[in-house]
Amino acid sequence: MAGDRDRNDQGRAQQARPRDALGRPLPYGATGVDPISEDPLPPEATLAYARSLLDEGRPFAAHEALEVRWKSCPDQERELWQGLAQLCVALTHQARGNAVGAARLVERAAGRLAAYERTGGPTYGLDLTGLVACARGRVQGS
Repeated sequence: MAGDRDRNDQGRAQQARPRDALGRPLPYGATGVDPISEDPLPPEATLAYARSLLDEGRPFAAHEALEVRWKSCPDQERELWQGLAQLCVALTHQARGNAVGAARLVERAAGRLAAYERTGGPTYGLDLTGLVACARGRVQGS
């Protein structure tokens, strides 16, 4: 640790503290879930990875995988990847019992994804309207 933040060999912030499946920090030395790779993946591989993490009940990790893509994607796709990441954060809030935060993030994501869809950019086979509807249903059902 450098100062009060964990850092990697290049001095960049990197969380060394273990986390639970919903991304909450655990005490140092506790056993948490495996961290995800921070190496950018191609779009389809990113989506497959995020889906597998969601299937494992790890929406926070899915958000992190999508965030890696959004930080490395072409500028014109940024709204897509940020919106998808926000949907996963909404699901994280819902699973943590924060219904208000979940609802707010779903709506932020919906705005980003609608704006992106209007650009006609690639959606990599995703039904963005359907994803937002699904996330709204999960959040409202909590």
